[in-house]
Amino acid sequence: MFGIGMPELIVIVVVALLVVGPKKLPDLAKSLGRGLQEFKKASDGVTESIKKTLKPDDLKEDMQDFKDSLLYGKKDEDEAKTASPPKDVSSNTST
Repeated sequence: MFGIGMPELIVIVVVALLVVGPKKLPDLAKSLGRGLQEFKKASDGVTESIKKTLKPDDLKEDMQDFKDSLLYGKKDEDEAKTASPPKDVSSNTST
């Protein structure tokens, strides 16, 4: 846990007993545990929202579009060149 061994943990507990006192130490431990639990829930929520926002496939597609625009010019210009001209609707009507 955090690279702390048993001797270091014992020293921390002894110092906490001296600073806080034996009567308030259980309450302090409970509130610390609750705080860590809430922090973990919040960080998990943020992680999930980021994963939903930045879907890997969309990110890969955006990066490919960006790369193509840098290497070959703007994507919109390429699409305009390859797109067929619009059909004239008025010429297809018979009277």
